[in-house]
Amino acid sequence: MSQTLLIELLTEELPPKALNNLGNHFAASIVEGLEKAQLINNANDYTAYASPRRLAVQVSNVKPKQDEQHIVKKGPAVNANEKAIAGFARSCGVEVGSLKIINDGKQDVYAHEFTQSGQTLAVLLEDIINTAIKKLPIPKVMRWGSSIFTFVRPVHGLVVLHGSEILPVSVLGLSSTNHTLGHRFLSQGEIVFANADEYASKLAEQGKVIANFAERKAYIQNELNQLSGSLNAQVAADDGLLDEVTALVEYPVVLQAQFEEKFLAVPQECLILTMQQNQKYFPLLDSNGKLMNRFLLVSNLKANDPSHIIHGNERVLRARLSDAEFFYKQDQKATLESRLPKLENVVYHNKIGSQAERIQRLQTIAGYIATQLNADKALTERAALLAKADLVSEMVGEFPELQGTMGKYYALHDGENPDVARAVEQHYQPRFAGDTLPENAIGTAVALADKLETLVGIWGIGLIPTGDKDPYALRRAALGVIRMLEKHPLSLPVLLKETFNTFPSGLLASETVQEVEDFIQARLAVHLQNDFAHDEVAAVLDQKDEKLTHIRTKINAIHAFKQLPESAVLAAANKRVQNLLKKNAINTQKTVNPDLMQQDEERILWNAMQETQPKIEQSLAKQDFQAALNILATLKPSVDAFFDGVMVMDENTAVRENRLNLLQSLSQQFNAVANIALLNDQ
Repeated sequence: MSQTLLIELLTEELPPKALNNLGNHFAASIVEGLEKAQLINNANDYTAYASPRRLAVQVSNVKPKQDEQHIVKKGPAVNANEKAIAGFARSCGVEVGSLKIINDGKQDVYAHEFTQSGQTLAVLLEDIINTAIKKLPIPKVMRWGSSIFTFVRPVHGLVVLHGSEILPVSVLGLSSTNHTLGHRFLSQGEIVFANADEYASKLAEQGKVIANFAERKAYIQNELNQLSGSLNAQVAADDGLLDEVTALVEYPVVLQAQFEEKFLAVPQECLILTMQQNQKYFPLLDSNGKLMNRFLLVSNLKANDPSHIIHGNERVLRARLSDAEFFYKQDQKATLESRLPKLENVVYHNKIGSQAERIQRLQTIAGYIATQLNADKALTERAALLAKADLVSEMVGEFPELQGTMGKYYALHDGENPDVARAVEQHYQPRFAGDTLPENAIGTAVALADKLETLVGIWGIGLIPTGDKDPYALRRAALGVIRMLEKHPLSLPVLLKETFNTFPSGLLASETVQEVEDFIQARLAVHLQNDFAHDEVAAVLDQKDEKLTHIRTKINAIHAFKQLPESAVLAAANKRVQNLLKKNAINTQKTVNPDLMQQDEERILWNAMQETQPKIEQSLAKQDFQAALNILATLKPSVDAFFDGVMVMDENTAVRENRLNLLQSLSQQFNAVANIALLNDQ
């Protein structure tokens, strides 16, 4: 009879950032093993559990025994020697005459077919659990006590129940039981399960443990929302913090606490970071997005009077905020500019030099970009000069995540131009996919300079990303460059050359500029394929536009062109034209000579092209790519007639070359917006 199967590993506190992942992997691997063993019919009918001290899974409708197994054991080919065939029969425990001949898809082979009784769940389960444990994504394992076994944390208990039956399983040196431990402080002794179905309810009631990760997270989220709502505040936290806190508690209790208002004089980014990162607290913002001197914390203890828990957390936070206040006040005693000499001792990379040398390059690159964007060059160079100065501040030394942010505050404190201060903060943007771009031209110039200098410099000394290894985040830098160039009409090849020229001669590999451009183009293709079809992206990128501002408009135009009935024929014709031109070298200096045309079809095509050419040029000048492609579609009848009635490779050399030149001119019109030969058939 099919019943619920429960498996639980009782451990010491598991790593919080990995807990949910471990729980999901463990459960999924157990279910996978049961499915392969043909012990379940529905692989989706299970519940994963993960709390700080346990990984568990509850699987419904698990059979106590496999069904009878029809086994086909394949042997040697029918034309094998007699010795091999006899040996196979012996290994199967039968006579050669009992073997059957079947086809294995390639050839006829001898086979032994038989029915085998199914194995029991109790026999199979130990291997299934051990396999699941081995497959867990654990970067570092440990041993405990005198145990020879290893796991991410010491394991002290094992529950394996099928219905109400304890299955005799041994895992990690532990024998299976039907009892576990609940919350370290709130639980009343051992919790004994009468059957596998009562796991979650009994653990919650007697053990004070909400074992299901998602349930625990939803409970915390709801409590946070209710408490913050009562204060007309919003919680400043992301899913990452909520997940981590969920992994730290088994019986969450959300409490409200506060800190002295004087600390609000410190930039709120510093306070929020120390609350979230060091203490795992949830800061609160008012309706204007300003930090309040209140916060929420999630305790793992429920007390009749939680005041001692609240005051204890307030005391710990006070010390943290005092440190932040001290760092901030100390940093304000020196201007950003006065910190610049210290950057001479901060190594950027031993082959490229110090941060001070890097700043000189950033100034030159950013200054050039500013002239192209009509931004204030002096202010841009000033922002580039100060951009990295906060790296040697006390606050950034304690919280590296605040680089740029603290630079802005210190720049404003020093009386720098607000645009310079904003650029110092925003030159790291976009920091990640979906992050905002710098809001003005000065910030854009410094941000582009920063990412281009990293790309060219790091690539140029041979530190190229490989596989999933990208220690200098060149892929992220490339995406940042792409996103900014989609908004600003700057030439990518020119920017790369200008950047390359800021490095000492001979320091970087000579092919760096071309290789980095190819790398960015490849990242651009990946970036665009999130929104557009692969062939549409390929057709537009094949033109290798120096500026990326119209890339998306062109792809949208190509997408619309693909829907036209003429598109498939013209794409095929363009492919044919390109193949002919590749096989036959022509003198591109020669123009088409109408006097050498011998057939009406080539004259008609030439005249049609003469009509469309100025119209296409006018549309391109207005950046109306859709109109240009619609005009191109009108060539279909004359293109069809040409290829149906004209032999391009005429015996007469002059006629042949003239026709190839005609096709060269046609190809230029075909590819005015994109290489339509790369479009797939509809």
